[in-house]
Amino acid sequence: MKILGIDPGFSGAWGMIDWHGEYVACGDMLNDSKQLLTNDIHSEISQARDACDLEICVEAVHSMPAQGVASTFKFGIAFGMALALTQRINAPTHMVTPQKWKRDLGLTSDKNDSLDLARKLWPNAPLTRKKDNGRAEALLLAHWWRLELQ
Repeated sequence: MKILGIDPGFSGAWGMIDWHGEYVACGDMLNDSKQLLTNDIHSEISQARDACDLEICVEAVHSMPAQGVASTFKFGIAFGMALALTQRINAPTHMVTPQKWKRDLGLTSDKNDSLDLARKLWPNAPLTRKKDNGRAEALLLAHWWRLELQ
């Protein structure tokens, strides 16, 4: 079995680990700045899944009070497309708030904390850039769900 974590949004990412917590793959939420490129993302995830059983954990995000209307709408589109992607993948899907999974893993809202932990857990994962925090958080979402299942 493999576990897929999804950090939704245009700057989000997906990350996959196996049942033992080993790194499988990760990637960005590819987009054209108007919508997620769900066919491309689905193709990457399907290749990494390799016909294995899969469970999905999606971060249950919401708009921020200081966001403008256009930003909130754009974010909502990306979130909806990420959820539609999970329907297309057709695997059990679970949602968790960032507050819950980060607290359970001893993290703060600081994205650098997530990057640091993910780099320790999966030193071979492509997490070298600061902007890889989406990949880190997606992998950590998968890790959190794996711990919940045990």
